[in-house]
Amino acid sequence: MARTDAPPAGATAAAPTGPRGPRRGRSRGKAVYVGAPLVLIATNSVMFVLFFVWPAVIGLWYSFTSYTGVGEARFVGLANYSALLADDAFYAALTRTLLFTALVVPLTYVLALLAAVLLSSPYTRGTGVARVIFFVPWLISPIVSGVIWRWLFGENFGLVNFVITSLGGSAVPWQSDGDLSLMVVVFAATWGGTAFSMLLFIAALKSVPVSYYEAASLDGAGSWHKFRYITLPGIAPTSFIVILLGTIGAMKEYALIQALNNGGPGSENNLLVQYIYRTGFERAQIGYASAASFVLMVILMAVAFAQLLLNRRREGQR
Repeated sequence: MARTDAPPAGATAAAPTGPRGPRRGRSRGKAVYVGAPLVLIATNSVMFVLFFVWPAVIGLWYSFTSYTGVGEARFVGLANYSALLADDAFYAALTRTLLFTALVVPLTYVLALLAAVLLSSPYTRGTGVARVIFFVPWLISPIVSGVIWRWLFGENFGLVNFVITSLGGSAVPWQSDGDLSLMVVVFAATWGGTAFSMLLFIAALKSVPVSYYEAASLDGAGSWHKFRYITLPGIAPTSFIVILLGTIGAMKEYALIQALNNGGPGSENNLLVQYIYRTGFERAQIGYASAASFVLMVILMAVAFAQLLLNRRREGQR
């Protein structure tokens, strides 16, 4: 008797479907999944070495030499660092940098937090438009921002002095007085740095549980007590990031000051970065400027490390 399950004549037998097909597909997907991150990590690592590690190594070597940008880099040991620690201009720039940072960071923190609270309140109207308007200063280049503030506070052509003289007052020496010139830079830096910190605070405020505020309201707590005992502890990690980034950014400020008053009047408002630039590129003392750069790096690392310790102690006390 003939078999009824035999394939008809001329038909091709189907290829056996074993477990090898799906395994090959999985292995290919796994290879792509593993390979793509490795390519991205390798690319970032190469760029990090080329644009950060290698220049840092070269700068460290130059800090021990008398290199002027041309010719041989003669090794002088710690002579640059010794001369730097005895330089009054370096200490003046360091003092001005610390003063600038001490003014900008708290002012930026307060204004950013205030704006974030207002824009996160359910009673505020037009928050979407307000966020865009408040974020515009962050989108502007620091050089353009410096030019804008220079037009506003110019002594002979500034808008502020024009308004003051139109009202019968006398022109204010915004550029020729060192303290007033520094205050203008502080206002400009605060105006430009508030937007980014505001966005961080808005995200942090939205992460605080609403149930905390509801429970506090049931207990009769007022707005100030809610802000002090719920909001501030709830956004403490974001506050740490804002203060840390603000401190590092303020101590490295260059483009804004260069465009606004060029560190003036004279060199009175030279921050450390302006001091390094003028020493290295205007006086052609590359080795000496490299030593100043590494001193600035050590200061920034010390500041970051101190803030990390304070943050850990604060978290440990909770």
